[in-house]
Amino acid sequence: MAFSYNKLWKMLIDKEMNKVALRDATSITPATLAKLSKNQPVSMNILARICKELKCNIGDIVDYIPEGENQSK
Repeated sequence: MAFSYNKLWKMLIDKEMNKVALRDATSITPATLAKLSKNQPVSMNILARICKELKCNIGDIVDYIPEGENQSK
């Protein structure tokens, strides 16, 4: 199973926010930010904090990609 956070990065661009600003606003660690950047799973708690900060739903920032499908979504 894989995840894609491309929607998150697009939303940050739309909100004129960079990754460091998101990290600081949500109190996530650099290691967690690196996981997000590599499309690796992170805890629901982290995703909830991001959604709260960006005022969005989880589906607005993450896509689930079943095994075997192209991850370049």
